[in-house]
Order: sequence, then C-alpha cells, then structure tokens
Amino acid sequence: MSKAHTYYVQFSTQIYQYFVGLYQRLQKFWNVTVRRLFVKKKEEDIPSVESIFHKEKFVVLGRVLKNQSLAIEKRAQAAYRIGLLAFTGGPTAGKYATEHIKEVASLLQNHQLAPKVKILLLQSIACWCYLNPTSQRKAKNFKFIPILVRIVEYRVDSVIKTEINKHLLVKFWACYVLSVMTCNNVSCVKELRDLGSLKYHLQILAAENWSGWPENFAEVLYFLIGFHRN
Repeated sequence: MSKAHTYYVQFSTQIYQYFVGLYQRLQKFWNVTVRRLFVKKKEEDIPSVESIFHKEKFVVLGRVLKNQSLAIEKRAQAAYRIGLLAFTGGPTAGKYATEHIKEVASLLQNHQLAPKVKILLLQSIACWCYLNPTSQRKAKNFKFIPILVRIVEYRVDSVIKTEINKHLLVKFWACYVLSVMTCNNVSCVKELRDLGSLKYHLQILAAENWSGWPENFAEVLYFLIGFHRN
C-alpha cells in the first residue's frame, strides 16, 4: 500500500511538472508567434475595439464560414477571425465562437484542402482553446482529437519538396493545437495515450527540423502523453 501510494505521488508530481512546463512553452509560443499573427490581423481588419465583443460579429463571420458558395479560403479566413474574437473577448466570446466551431471540425476532415487553408483553421482552434478549459472540453466533445491525429498521421504522396514541407507545417500546427488542448486537461492526455499509432508518428515528427518554433511540440506531446514510459 505504501509503495502504491509513493508511486501515485511520484506519478502525480511528474504529470504536474509536465503541465507546468507545457503551460510555459505554450505561453512563450503564443506571445512570440501566434499572438503576433492575430494582433496584426486585428489591426488590419477590425475597425474598433467595441466591435470585438459584439455577438453580431460572430453571427456575420459564422454565416461566411458556413456559406458553401464562397471560396474555401474565404471561409477559412472567417474561421480565423472567429478564433481571434474568441481569444480577445474572453469567456463570453469563447461561448459565441463555440456555435461555429463544429463547421471548422467538418472542414478539417477534408484532406484535399490546401495546406494554407488547413493552417488557418488550425490557428482558429488554437486561439479558441488557448488557456480556456471550457473550450478544450468542447473541442474534445466535437471529436477534434481524432481529427487532429488523422492530420498528424496523414501520408503525403507528393515527392515535391515544397509540397512535402507545406504538409509538414500543417502537421506541426496540428501538434501545437493538440498541445493547447491537452494543457491542464488529463482527459485529453488519456485519449491520446490510447492511440497507439500516434507514438510512431510523433517520433517521426520530433526528428524533423522545428527551427522557428520555440519548442518541438511533437516531442512535447510525446513526453506529455507518456509514450516515453512504454
């Protein structure tokens, strides 16, 4: 009983340390890379601070996102801005964004989307979930974990280096979004741990060149999930 208790305490401490480290890495990446992208977009496209928090903004952008007659990149841009509003508007804005996130989940399941479009959609989810436990739980309920894992495991048939690199960047963003979702979220970690094939793909991605990123998020996920203990 004493040994079991000691193991539990050690395991709990280790998990806590992983989450603290992950939180620090996510915050650094957000401040250095992601937030810069969103702030720039806000300055260009959003005319006033007051309009950020107005529900009508989400309604308008949601209509664009769901309008199948529009170009897919325009719809992805709408998703990107919904993510921005969710990030800048706090919990209430995150709740408004939730009404439109299912459409993002649906779009991400289309493997034929251009890498640029996929990245816009992934950035939207990252922004919506960032340090927001409610959004993280809803993302899990919307089945984003299997969707993101399929992106990570997707096999690229092209032999053209530029195309391979574009798809690799999509996988990097998928790893980052999974890191955001699993931050302080044990249920997400458990679900990922049950996906045995993910271990191999994270090993492959961790060996890639992550220069320009503050952390190798494939490696971060690998250790956070606990694959190194198997």
